[in-house]
Amino acid sequence: MSDDLQIIRGTKEQQYQALIPQIEALIEDEPDRVANLANIAAALKEQFNWLWIGFYLVKENELVLGPFQGPVACTRIKKGRGVCGTAWQQMKTLIVPDVQLFPGHISCNSSSKSEIVIPLIQNREVVGVLDADSISLADFDAMDQRFLEQICSLIRW
Repeated sequence: MSDDLQIIRGTKEQQYQALIPQIEALIEDEPDRVANLANIAAALKEQFNWLWIGFYLVKENELVLGPFQGPVACTRIKKGRGVCGTAWQQMKTLIVPDVQLFPGHISCNSSSKSEIVIPLIQNREVVGVLDADSISLADFDAMDQRFLEQICSLIRW
């Protein structure tokens, strides 16, 4: 695939539908997981221009910062802490319309207003999370959940 992403402007659904085949093409022949996570984060950042998008990977019972796009981020997150640690603990996607109202929210960047976190599950265990932050309140919804979970299912572990 060409290194250039074709950015589509349209409805959120149209944007995801155009982006997913491009992500598939980016990662289909690449066996390196870190490279694939980096390209997925870059593609999502370029398409949606969220404040922050990236991955945290489970290492020695903590989420450790992985490939991402955006401002500097928290490096380590304990299970059950913040949105990422809670999504890991609960093994389910969390959509937070207003991060200030989330008990125990970890503020890696004060510009973040809303967040979505998708756990990456392999063999019934969380191996990491995909985290996206927006500068807008209530920026993420069930459509983001559906498509981001679909993108996460493309990752080979």
